[in-house]
Amino acid sequence: QQEMIPYFAAKFGQFTTNGMMRNILGQTKSAFNFSDVMDSGKILMMNLSKGMTGDMNSKLLGLIIVNKIQMAALRRQKDLTAGKKPRDFFLYIDEFQNYVTDSLESILSEARKYRLSLNIAHQYISQIDTSKNGGKGVNLKDAVFGNVGSMMCYKIGPDDGEVMAKQMQPVFTDQDLVNQDAFKAAIKMSIDGQPSIPFSINVTKPWLEKGDKEIATAVKQISRLTHARAKKFVEKEIFTRLDV
Repeated sequence: QQEMIPYFAAKFGQFTTNGMMRNILGQTKSAFNFSDVMDSGKILMMNLSKGMTGDMNSKLLGLIIVNKIQMAALRRQKDLTAGKKPRDFFLYIDEFQNYVTDSLESILSEARKYRLSLNIAHQYISQIDTSKNGGKGVNLKDAVFGNVGSMMCYKIGPDDGEVMAKQMQPVFTDQDLVNQDAFKAAIKMSIDGQPSIPFSINVTKPWLEKGDKEIATAVKQISRLTHARAKKFVEKEIFTRLDV
């Protein structure tokens, strides 16, 4: 016990000393239930920007969230067994290579039968190819190309062009993908389980549209009043448990 406790304490010390992470992970009860979010059609948005949370904190929170969503999807087995059809839920992960675990690989291969749609985005294929590291960890490249039905790519580099050209044949060559214009993309969709003929699209530009800031502010305030707790109460509760 004397040997093991300092080892674990050293690993988690940076999370207990960081105020933001301590307040998030130190609460005894989550502010929201992932199963309820999925089954009732709610929208859950999480900003895990490394600039705001830090590199390691962003990855840790992302890994926890992905795992919780997977478990919430697996709980739908009860509804399927009872003959019920769960509501479709769409999970969008940007820079998903930062949150690669066995859970994400499982979602790619199994979660579709639980009505969970996974939409993932990243920059280039080498980010998800771990075969170059001696095969350690999850080789997500094989999982992605083996399970993903619909693929879309913007302008890409020559190395990725050779790989993606095989997915976009016979409509696009690797040179077509490398020399695409800005805000245009090549896409191949899965329709009723069958791959469509690849085609090009003009991507929408939502950042050019002016949103309603008053509505955005109101939505944030309602969300805080419904789910959030005052920071001082959270810290007081944690410090009481820590006997600080």
